[in-house]
Amino acid sequence: MARPEAVLLDVGGVFLLPEHERIAGAFSRAEHPVAVATLDDAHYAAALRFGVDLDAEADWAGCWRAYLEGYAEFCGVPAELLEEVHRHLDSEFADAALWYREAPGCREGLAALAATGVRLGIVSNADGMIGERLRTREILQVGPGIGVEVDCVIDSGAVGVMKPDPRIFQLALDAMGVEAERAWYVGDMPGIDVVGARRAGLRPFVVDPLGLHTEAGYERVASLRELADVVQAA
Repeated sequence: MARPEAVLLDVGGVFLLPEHERIAGAFSRAEHPVAVATLDDAHYAAALRFGVDLDAEADWAGCWRAYLEGYAEFCGVPAELLEEVHRHLDSEFADAALWYREAPGCREGLAALAATGVRLGIVSNADGMIGERLRTREILQVGPGIGVEVDCVIDSGAVGVMKPDPRIFQLALDAMGVEAERAWYVGDMPGIDVVGARRAGLRPFVVDPLGLHTEAGYERVASLRELADVVQAA
């Protein structure tokens, strides 16, 4: 395994997760209360449903429905409430600002990754504000600052192209002056992140803290800290 020159990172599922209170509220409105302690795990379980066999560009609605159904089923929603839960969840997830809960361990993992000396960048499907959210939380920023320094933040809401379209990855590579074969990409949803990274020629990894992607045809890590170990060993 060749050591990468650059590692590009997703934001959702890597640094930020859906806010517990808003998601719990959606379930309550659908008359199926949930324990907030299960909600981070629900995201990663649902992400497994957004598999590489799905065509997100041709059928985004169908792919997103598969994710929300996986989310609801992980939370024990009975069949007769699935449609109602889906409706309320979909309403919350329509707001990109929902992704504001810090993923446990992401700061320490990012620091470990930066300590390897590899160059870092962000590629995210968001609303044009993801760089500001990460900077405000002092997680990372372009250039010097309180957080970890990265070379670029490529936000689909700002550039007008979304994963899995390979052009969004190319924007990051061009900004960094790095060739695709010298870059890795780390995300959480295979049908968006693995598919898109492969189309762009990057080596994909999926963040899989629950160890669910057991039959995956792609590489996975439990955390950014584990990824840092993989980079260091390459």
